[in-house]
Amino acid sequence: MRWIRRLLRRTTAVGRWPLWTLPRWLVVFILTVITVDLAVIGIAASVTTVRAHDLALFGLLLACTAASIELTRKAGEQGGVTKDVQGVWELPVAILLPPLYALLAPIVRIALVQLRVRHAPLYRRVFSCASIGLSYGAASMTFHGLSGMIASTTGGTLRHSLVWTLLVAVTVLVRTVLNKAMIMAAVKGNNPAARLRKEIFGRESLYNDAAETCISVLVTYGVAGNIFLAPVALPVVTLLQRSLRHAQLVNDSRTDSKTGLLNATTWELDSTAEVARAVRTRTPLAVALLDIDKFKAINDTYGHLVGDQVIKEIARTLNGLLRDYDLAGRFGGEEFSLLLPQTRAVDAFRIAERVRANIAALSIIVPGATGGERVQVTVSIGVAALDSGSRREYADLMAAADAALYRAKAGGRDQVQMISTTRGLSAISGAGGSGRSADGSDGSRTEVPSAFRRAQTS
Repeated sequence: MRWIRRLLRRTTAVGRWPLWTLPRWLVVFILTVITVDLAVIGIAASVTTVRAHDLALFGLLLACTAASIELTRKAGEQGGVTKDVQGVWELPVAILLPPLYALLAPIVRIALVQLRVRHAPLYRRVFSCASIGLSYGAASMTFHGLSGMIASTTGGTLRHSLVWTLLVAVTVLVRTVLNKAMIMAAVKGNNPAARLRKEIFGRESLYNDAAETCISVLVTYGVAGNIFLAPVALPVVTLLQRSLRHAQLVNDSRTDSKTGLLNATTWELDSTAEVARAVRTRTPLAVALLDIDKFKAINDTYGHLVGDQVIKEIARTLNGLLRDYDLAGRFGGEEFSLLLPQTRAVDAFRIAERVRANIAALSIIVPGATGGERVQVTVSIGVAALDSGSRREYADLMAAADAALYRAKAGGRDQVQMISTTRGLSAISGAGGSGRSADGSDGSRTEVPSAFRRAQTS
Protein backbone atom coordinates (compact mmCIF):
# COMPACT_ATOMS: atom_id res chain seq x y z
CA MET A 1 0.00 0.00 0.00
CA ARG A 2 2.95 2.30 0.56
CA TRP A 3 3.76 2.45 -3.14
CA ILE A 4 0.12 3.34 -3.89
CA ARG A 5 0.25 6.27 -1.45
CA ARG A 6 3.53 7.40 -2.98
CA LEU A 7 2.03 7.25 -6.46
CA LEU A 8 -0.99 9.26 -5.30
CA ARG A 9 1.26 11.93 -3.77
CA ARG A 10 3.22 12.24 -7.00
CA THR A 11 0.02 12.43 -9.04
CA THR A 12 -1.28 15.20 -6.78
CA ALA A 13 2.02 17.07 -7.11
CA VAL A 14 1.84 16.87 -10.91
CA GLY A 15 -1.70 18.25 -10.78
CA ARG A 16 -0.39 21.35 -9.00
CA TRP A 17 2.20 22.20 -11.66
CA PRO A 18 1.92 25.85 -12.86
CA LEU A 19 1.78 24.48 -16.41
CA TRP A 20 -1.88 23.50 -16.00
CA THR A 21 -2.91 27.09 -15.20
CA LEU A 22 -2.06 28.19 -18.75
CA PRO A 23 -4.65 28.34 -21.56
CA ARG A 24 -5.45 24.87 -22.86
CA TRP A 25 -4.15 25.50 -26.37
CA LEU A 26 -0.87 26.79 -24.94
CA VAL A 27 -0.48 23.68 -22.77
CA VAL A 28 -1.04 21.55 -25.87
CA PHE A 29 1.48 23.65 -27.82
CA ILE A 30 4.16 23.36 -25.12
CA LEU A 31 3.69 19.61 -24.69
CA THR A 32 3.71 19.12 -28.48
CA VAL A 33 7.01 20.98 -28.88
CA ILE A 34 8.58 18.94 -26.07
CA THR A 35 7.26 15.65 -27.48
CA VAL A 36 8.48 16.43 -30.99
CA ASP A 37 11.91 17.35 -29.65
CA LEU A 38 12.20 14.06 -27.74
CA ALA A 39 11.05 12.12 -30.80
CA VAL A 40 13.57 13.86 -33.06
CA ILE A 41 16.36 13.20 -30.55
CA GLY A 42 15.44 9.52 -30.54
CA ILE A 43 15.43 9.34 -34.34
CA ALA A 44 18.71 11.24 -34.61
CA ALA A 45 20.36 8.97 -32.02
CA SER A 46 19.35 5.87 -33.97
CA VAL A 47 20.99 7.06 -37.20
CA THR A 48 24.09 8.81 -35.79
CA THR A 49 27.46 7.11 -35.70
CA VAL A 50 29.42 8.23 -32.63
CA ARG A 51 33.02 9.16 -33.39
CA ALA A 52 35.80 10.10 -31.00
CA HIS A 53 36.54 13.37 -32.81
CA ASP A 54 32.90 14.43 -32.62
CA LEU A 55 32.73 13.66 -28.91
CA ALA A 56 35.94 15.61 -28.26
CA LEU A 57 34.69 18.69 -30.15
CA PHE A 58 31.26 18.47 -28.52
CA GLY A 59 32.81 18.20 -25.06
CA LEU A 60 35.13 21.16 -25.70
CA LEU A 61 32.28 23.40 -26.88
CA LEU A 62 30.14 22.36 -23.90
CA ALA A 63 33.06 23.20 -21.60
CA CYS A 64 33.27 26.65 -23.19
CA THR A 65 29.51 27.05 -22.65
CA ALA A 66 29.88 26.16 -18.97
CA ALA A 67 32.84 28.52 -18.60
CA SER A 68 30.99 31.47 -20.17
CA ILE A 69 27.98 30.82 -17.89
CA GLU A 70 30.24 30.84 -14.85
CA LEU A 71 32.05 34.00 -15.96
CA THR A 72 28.75 35.90 -16.25
CA ARG A 73 26.83 34.11 -13.48
CA LYS A 74 26.89 37.01 -11.01
CA ALA A 75 25.03 39.20 -13.48
CA GLY A 76 22.03 36.89 -13.06
CA GLU A 77 19.24 36.30 -15.53
CA GLN A 78 16.56 38.81 -16.40
CA GLY A 79 12.89 37.90 -16.06
CA GLY A 80 10.55 37.76 -19.03
CA VAL A 81 12.11 37.17 -22.45
CA THR A 82 15.75 36.39 -21.69
CA LYS A 83 18.70 36.86 -24.01
CA ASP A 84 22.17 35.38 -23.82
CA VAL A 85 25.01 34.78 -26.27
CA GLN A 86 25.51 31.04 -25.88
CA GLY A 87 24.66 30.60 -29.56
CA VAL A 88 28.33 31.39 -30.10
CA TRP A 89 29.04 27.82 -28.97
CA GLU A 90 25.90 26.11 -30.25
CA LEU A 91 26.11 27.25 -33.88
CA PRO A 92 29.51 25.48 -34.34
CA VAL A 93 27.88 22.34 -32.92
CA ALA A 94 25.07 22.59 -35.48
CA ILE A 95 27.42 23.12 -38.42
CA LEU A 96 30.43 20.95 -37.58
CA LEU A 97 28.69 17.99 -35.93
CA PRO A 98 25.73 15.72 -36.78
CA PRO A 99 22.25 17.08 -35.88
CA LEU A 100 22.03 14.89 -32.76
CA TYR A 101 24.59 17.06 -30.99
CA ALA A 102 22.74 20.26 -31.90
CA LEU A 103 19.61 18.79 -30.32
CA LEU A 104 21.46 17.88 -27.12
CA ALA A 105 23.58 21.02 -26.60
CA PRO A 106 20.75 23.30 -25.29
CA ILE A 107 19.81 20.68 -22.65
CA VAL A 108 23.23 20.91 -21.02
CA ARG A 109 23.35 24.69 -21.23
CA ILE A 110 19.88 25.36 -19.81
CA ALA A 111 20.38 22.77 -17.05
CA LEU A 112 23.49 24.71 -15.98
CA VAL A 113 21.55 28.00 -16.02
CA GLN A 114 18.81 26.44 -13.89
CA LEU A 115 21.31 25.05 -11.38
CA ARG A 116 23.91 27.82 -11.30
CA VAL A 117 22.14 31.07 -12.23
CA ARG A 118 18.43 31.18 -11.43
CA HIS A 119 15.68 28.70 -10.69
CA ALA A 120 12.68 29.08 -12.99
CA PRO A 121 9.49 27.03 -13.43
CA LEU A 122 10.59 23.65 -14.75
CA TYR A 123 8.13 23.59 -17.65
CA ARG A 124 9.61 26.85 -18.96
CA ARG A 125 13.12 25.44 -18.88
CA VAL A 126 12.05 22.22 -20.59
CA PHE A 127 10.14 24.15 -23.25
CA SER A 128 13.19 26.36 -23.83
CA CYS A 129 15.38 23.27 -24.24
CA ALA A 130 12.93 21.81 -26.73
CA SER A 131 12.38 24.97 -28.79
CA ILE A 132 16.07 25.85 -28.97
CA GLY A 133 17.01 22.24 -29.64
CA LEU A 134 14.51 21.95 -32.50
CA SER A 135 15.66 25.22 -34.05
CA TYR A 136 19.33 24.20 -33.94
CA GLY A 137 18.48 20.67 -35.07
CA ALA A 138 16.61 22.05 -38.09
CA ALA A 139 19.51 24.40 -38.79
CA SER A 140 21.99 21.52 -38.60
CA MET A 141 19.92 19.35 -40.95
CA THR A 142 19.63 22.28 -43.35
CA PHE A 143 23.39 22.79 -43.45
CA HIS A 144 24.26 19.11 -43.77
CA GLY A 145 21.53 18.59 -46.34
CA LEU A 146 22.93 21.37 -48.51
CA SER A 147 26.62 20.70 -47.77
CA GLY A 148 26.92 18.74 -50.99
CA MET A 149 26.94 22.10 -52.76
CA ILE A 150 30.31 22.86 -51.14
CA ALA A 151 31.90 19.65 -52.35
CA SER A 152 30.57 20.17 -55.87
CA THR A 153 31.76 23.78 -56.07
CA THR A 154 34.45 24.45 -58.63
CA GLY A 155 36.43 27.60 -59.21
CA GLY A 156 38.93 27.63 -56.38
CA THR A 157 39.05 28.53 -52.71
CA LEU A 158 37.30 31.87 -53.09
CA ARG A 159 34.12 30.40 -54.54
CA HIS A 160 34.24 27.51 -52.10
CA SER A 161 34.42 29.97 -49.17
CA LEU A 162 31.57 32.02 -50.59
CA VAL A 163 29.28 28.99 -50.87
CA TRP A 164 30.17 27.93 -47.32
CA THR A 165 29.37 31.39 -45.98
CA LEU A 166 26.02 31.49 -47.79
CA LEU A 167 25.08 28.08 -46.39
CA VAL A 168 25.95 29.28 -42.88
CA ALA A 169 23.75 32.35 -43.44
CA VAL A 170 20.85 30.10 -44.47
CA THR A 171 21.48 27.94 -41.38
CA VAL A 172 21.37 30.98 -39.09
CA LEU A 173 18.16 32.17 -40.75
CA VAL A 174 16.44 28.81 -40.20
CA ARG A 175 17.49 28.72 -36.55
CA THR A 176 16.41 32.31 -35.88
CA VAL A 177 12.99 32.08 -37.53
CA LEU A 178 12.03 28.81 -35.83
CA ASN A 179 13.28 29.81 -32.39
CA LYS A 180 11.66 33.26 -32.37
CA ALA A 181 8.38 31.89 -33.73
CA MET A 182 8.07 29.29 -30.96
CA ILE A 183 9.14 31.65 -28.19
CA MET A 184 6.78 34.43 -29.38
CA ALA A 185 3.86 32.01 -29.59
CA ALA A 186 4.47 30.84 -26.01
CA VAL A 187 4.94 34.33 -24.55
CA LYS A 188 1.92 35.84 -26.32
CA GLY A 189 -0.19 32.83 -25.36
CA ASN A 190 0.71 33.29 -21.71
CA ASN A 191 0.28 37.09 -21.80
CA PRO A 192 -1.61 38.45 -24.82
CA ALA A 193 -0.82 42.01 -23.71
CA ALA A 194 2.95 41.40 -23.89
CA ARG A 195 4.75 43.68 -26.34
CA LEU A 196 7.61 41.78 -27.92
CA ARG A 197 8.49 44.05 -30.79
CA LYS A 198 11.03 46.04 -28.79
CA GLU A 199 12.48 43.05 -26.92
CA ILE A 200 12.87 40.83 -29.98
CA PHE A 201 12.95 43.19 -32.96
CA GLY A 202 14.25 46.38 -31.32
CA ARG A 203 17.43 47.97 -32.59
CA GLU A 204 19.50 46.94 -29.57
CA SER A 205 18.22 43.36 -29.71
CA LEU A 206 18.93 43.02 -33.43
CA TYR A 207 22.39 44.50 -32.95
CA ASN A 208 23.23 41.93 -30.28
CA ASP A 209 21.82 39.13 -32.45
CA ALA A 210 24.01 40.27 -35.34
CA ALA A 211 27.10 40.50 -33.11
CA GLU A 212 26.46 37.03 -31.67
CA THR A 213 25.99 35.57 -35.15
CA CYS A 214 29.19 37.13 -36.50
CA ILE A 215 31.27 35.87 -33.59
CA SER A 216 29.71 32.40 -33.77
CA VAL A 217 30.54 32.18 -37.48
CA LEU A 218 34.15 33.17 -36.77
CA VAL A 219 34.35 30.59 -33.97
CA THR A 220 32.90 27.95 -36.30
CA TYR A 221 35.44 28.73 -39.00
CA GLY A 222 38.35 28.70 -36.52
CA VAL A 223 37.28 25.52 -34.75
CA ALA A 224 36.82 23.76 -38.10
CA GLY A 225 40.58 24.09 -38.61
CA ASN A 226 41.77 23.76 -35.02
CA ILE A 227 39.38 22.72 -32.23
CA PHE A 228 41.66 24.14 -29.55
CA LEU A 229 40.96 27.68 -30.77
CA ALA A 230 37.53 27.58 -29.13
CA PRO A 231 38.72 28.76 -25.66
CA VAL A 232 40.38 31.76 -27.30
CA ALA A 233 36.90 33.19 -27.94
CA LEU A 234 35.89 33.08 -24.26
CA PRO A 235 36.95 36.69 -23.46
CA VAL A 236 35.10 37.97 -26.53
CA VAL A 237 31.93 36.09 -25.56
CA THR A 238 32.16 37.46 -22.01
CA LEU A 239 32.47 41.02 -23.33
CA LEU A 240 29.51 40.47 -25.65
CA GLN A 241 27.42 39.18 -22.74
CA ARG A 242 28.38 42.23 -20.68
CA SER A 243 27.41 44.56 -23.53
CA LEU A 244 24.02 42.88 -23.55
CA ARG A 245 23.72 43.45 -19.79
CA HIS A 246 24.64 47.09 -20.35
CA ALA A 247 21.74 47.48 -22.78
CA GLN A 248 19.41 45.88 -20.23
CA LEU A 249 20.66 48.21 -17.50
CA VAL A 250 20.03 51.22 -19.74
CA ASN A 251 16.53 49.96 -20.39
CA ASP A 252 15.97 49.36 -16.66
CA SER A 253 17.05 52.93 -15.93
CA ARG A 254 14.23 54.14 -18.19
CA THR A 255 11.45 52.02 -16.74
CA ASP A 256 9.60 51.75 -13.45
CA SER A 257 10.66 48.50 -11.79
CA LYS A 258 7.20 47.71 -10.40
CA THR A 259 5.13 48.22 -13.54
CA GLY A 260 7.53 48.07 -16.49
CA LEU A 261 6.15 51.41 -17.72
CA LEU A 262 8.39 54.39 -18.37
CA ASN A 263 9.50 56.13 -15.21
CA ALA A 264 8.57 59.77 -14.64
CA THR A 265 11.89 61.22 -15.84
CA THR A 266 11.99 59.22 -19.06
CA TRP A 267 8.32 59.84 -19.83
CA GLU A 268 8.79 63.58 -19.33
CA LEU A 269 11.85 63.72 -21.58
CA ASP A 270 10.24 61.69 -24.36
CA SER A 271 6.95 63.56 -24.07
CA THR A 272 8.63 66.96 -24.19
CA ALA A 273 10.28 65.97 -27.47
CA GLU A 274 6.99 64.62 -28.86
CA VAL A 275 5.08 67.78 -27.95
CA ALA A 276 7.74 69.95 -29.57
CA ARG A 277 7.56 67.81 -32.70
CA ALA A 278 3.76 68.01 -32.78
CA VAL A 279 3.87 71.82 -32.48
CA ARG A 280 6.51 72.06 -35.20
CA THR A 281 4.67 69.77 -37.62
CA ARG A 282 1.20 71.07 -36.64
CA THR A 283 -0.09 67.60 -35.83
CA PRO A 284 -2.57 66.71 -33.05
CA LEU A 285 -1.45 65.19 -29.77
CA ALA A 286 -2.91 64.56 -26.31
CA VAL A 287 -1.70 63.76 -22.82
CA ALA A 288 -3.64 62.16 -19.98
CA LEU A 289 -3.03 61.96 -16.24
CA LEU A 290 -4.63 59.01 -14.49
CA ASP A 291 -5.00 58.75 -10.70
CA ILE A 292 -6.33 55.78 -8.71
CA ASP A 293 -9.36 56.75 -6.67
CA LYS A 294 -9.05 56.36 -2.88
CA PHE A 295 -5.80 54.43 -3.19
CA LYS A 296 -4.80 55.15 0.42
CA ALA A 297 -8.00 53.43 1.57
CA ILE A 298 -7.04 50.35 -0.46
CA ASN A 299 -3.63 50.22 1.22
CA ASP A 300 -5.09 50.80 4.68
CA THR A 301 -7.82 48.18 4.22
CA TYR A 302 -6.04 45.39 2.36
CA GLY A 303 -2.35 46.14 2.83
CA HIS A 304 0.41 47.44 0.62
CA LEU A 305 0.88 44.13 -1.21
CA VAL A 306 -2.65 44.42 -2.56
CA GLY A 307 -1.93 48.06 -3.42
CA ASP A 308 1.09 46.94 -5.42
CA GLN A 309 -1.05 44.35 -7.18
CA VAL A 310 -3.57 47.05 -8.11
CA ILE A 311 -0.81 49.20 -9.60
CA LYS A 312 0.53 46.26 -11.62
CA GLU A 313 -2.92 45.33 -12.93
CA ILE A 314 -3.55 48.89 -14.07
CA ALA A 315 -0.17 48.97 -15.83
CA ARG A 316 -1.01 45.67 -17.55
CA THR A 317 -4.36 47.11 -18.64
CA LEU A 318 -2.69 50.19 -20.10
CA ASN A 319 -0.23 48.05 -22.05
CA GLY A 320 -3.08 46.02 -23.48
CA LEU A 321 -5.19 49.01 -24.56
CA LEU A 322 -2.70 51.55 -25.87
CA ARG A 323 -1.16 51.63 -29.32
CA ASP A 324 2.45 50.74 -29.98
CA TYR A 325 3.50 54.36 -30.42
CA ASP A 326 1.70 55.67 -27.31
CA LEU A 327 3.81 56.32 -24.22
CA ALA A 328 2.64 55.14 -20.81
CA GLY A 329 4.50 56.07 -17.66
CA ARG A 330 4.18 55.86 -13.91
CA PHE A 331 4.17 59.51 -12.90
CA GLY A 332 3.95 59.03 -9.15
CA GLY A 333 2.87 56.59 -6.45
CA GLU A 334 -0.65 55.98 -7.78
CA GLU A 335 -0.58 58.33 -10.75
CA PHE A 336 0.05 57.34 -14.36
CA SER A 337 0.68 59.43 -17.44
CA LEU A 338 -0.17 58.79 -21.08
CA LEU A 339 1.07 60.47 -24.24
CA LEU A 340 -1.08 59.95 -27.32
CA PRO A 341 0.62 61.16 -30.51
CA GLN A 342 -1.38 61.78 -33.70
CA THR A 343 -4.55 61.94 -31.61
CA ARG A 344 -7.29 64.55 -31.94
CA ALA A 345 -9.26 65.73 -28.91
CA VAL A 346 -12.30 63.58 -29.64
CA ASP A 347 -10.17 60.45 -30.13
CA ALA A 348 -8.16 61.16 -26.97
CA PHE A 349 -11.40 61.29 -25.03
CA ARG A 350 -12.51 57.95 -26.48
CA ILE A 351 -9.20 56.32 -25.55
CA ALA A 352 -9.28 57.70 -22.01
CA GLU A 353 -12.89 56.60 -21.55
CA ARG A 354 -12.02 53.09 -22.75
CA VAL A 355 -9.12 52.98 -20.28
CA ARG A 356 -11.38 54.14 -17.44
CA ALA A 357 -14.07 51.58 -18.26
CA ASN A 358 -11.60 48.67 -18.49
CA ILE A 359 -9.98 49.55 -15.18
CA ALA A 360 -13.40 49.88 -13.52
CA ALA A 361 -14.17 46.36 -14.77
CA LEU A 362 -11.09 44.89 -13.05
CA SER A 363 -11.78 42.58 -10.15
CA ILE A 364 -8.63 41.95 -8.16
CA ILE A 365 -8.69 39.04 -5.70
CA VAL A 366 -7.19 39.77 -2.30
CA PRO A 367 -4.50 37.12 -1.57
CA GLY A 368 -5.45 34.92 1.36
CA ALA A 369 -8.85 36.54 1.84
CA THR A 370 -11.70 34.28 2.92
CA GLY A 371 -14.37 33.79 0.31
CA GLY A 372 -12.21 35.23 -2.46
CA GLU A 373 -12.71 38.87 -1.49
CA ARG A 374 -12.23 41.20 -4.43
CA VAL A 375 -11.06 44.79 -4.73
CA GLN A 376 -12.90 47.07 -7.13
CA VAL A 377 -10.74 49.87 -8.49
CA THR A 378 -11.70 53.08 -10.27
CA VAL A 379 -9.61 55.88 -11.70
CA SER A 380 -10.06 59.53 -12.53
CA ILE A 381 -8.50 60.77 -15.75
CA GLY A 382 -7.65 64.27 -16.89
CA VAL A 383 -6.95 64.75 -20.61
CA ALA A 384 -5.48 67.72 -22.43
CA ALA A 385 -5.47 67.82 -26.24
CA LEU A 386 -3.05 69.77 -28.39
CA ASP A 387 -4.98 70.15 -31.63
CA SER A 388 -3.22 70.84 -34.92
CA GLY A 389 -2.12 74.44 -35.16
CA SER A 390 -1.80 75.03 -31.40
CA ARG A 391 1.43 76.59 -30.16
CA ARG A 392 1.24 75.33 -26.57
CA GLU A 393 4.31 73.83 -24.89
CA TYR A 394 4.71 70.72 -22.79
CA ALA A 395 4.28 72.59 -19.50
CA ASP A 396 1.01 74.15 -20.69
CA LEU A 397 -0.33 70.78 -21.77
CA MET A 398 0.57 69.11 -18.47
CA ALA A 399 -0.95 71.96 -16.48
CA ALA A 400 -4.17 71.59 -18.46
CA ALA A 401 -4.24 67.81 -17.93
CA ASP A 402 -3.61 68.29 -14.21
CA ALA A 403 -6.46 70.80 -14.01
CA ALA A 404 -8.75 68.34 -15.81
CA LEU A 405 -7.71 65.57 -13.40
CA TYR A 406 -8.46 67.82 -10.42
CA ARG A 407 -11.90 68.53 -11.86
CA ALA A 408 -12.52 64.79 -12.34
CA LYS A 409 -11.62 64.16 -8.70
CA ALA A 410 -13.76 67.03 -7.46
CA GLY A 411 -16.66 65.93 -9.66
CA GLY A 412 -17.09 62.56 -7.99
CA ARG A 413 -14.18 60.42 -9.33
CA ASP A 414 -14.41 57.48 -11.78
CA GLN A 415 -14.73 59.83 -14.75
CA VAL A 416 -12.84 61.48 -17.58
CA GLN A 417 -12.46 65.24 -17.87
CA MET A 418 -10.81 66.75 -20.93
CA ILE A 419 -9.34 70.11 -21.82
CA SER A 420 -8.51 71.15 -25.37
CA THR A 421 -5.83 73.80 -25.85
CA THR A 422 -6.45 74.86 -29.43
CA ARG A 423 -7.65 78.37 -28.60
CA GLY A 424 -8.03 78.26 -24.85
CA LEU A 425 -8.92 75.91 -22.05
CA SER A 426 -12.30 74.25 -21.86
CA ALA A 427 -13.43 70.89 -20.62
CA ILE A 428 -15.71 67.99 -21.38
CA SER A 429 -16.43 65.08 -19.11
CA GLY A 430 -17.33 61.42 -19.31
CA ALA A 431 -18.71 58.56 -17.21
CA GLY A 432 -21.72 60.55 -16.09
CA GLY A 433 -19.82 63.54 -14.67
CA SER A 434 -20.37 67.13 -15.70
CA GLY A 435 -17.60 69.42 -16.77
CA ARG A 436 -17.27 73.17 -16.51
CA SER A 437 -14.90 75.12 -18.71
CA ALA A 438 -11.88 76.91 -17.34
CA ASP A 439 -10.97 80.37 -18.49
CA GLY A 440 -8.64 80.42 -21.49
CA SER A 441 -5.95 82.88 -22.24
CA ASP A 442 -8.07 84.41 -24.97
CA GLY A 443 -11.39 83.96 -23.20
CA SER A 444 -12.63 81.46 -25.79
CA ARG A 445 -13.68 77.85 -25.52
CA THR A 446 -13.20 74.81 -27.70
CA GLU A 447 -16.20 73.30 -29.43
CA VAL A 448 -16.59 69.54 -29.05
CA PRO A 449 -18.99 67.04 -30.62
CA SER A 450 -22.40 66.98 -28.97
CA ALA A 451 -22.03 63.27 -28.23
CA PHE A 452 -19.32 64.11 -25.68
CA ARG A 453 -20.64 67.44 -24.41
CA ARG A 454 -22.26 67.12 -21.00
CA ALA A 455 -22.88 70.55 -19.53
CA GLN A 456 -20.39 73.11 -20.71
CA THR A 457 -20.62 76.75 -19.77
CA SER A 458 -18.31 79.51 -20.84
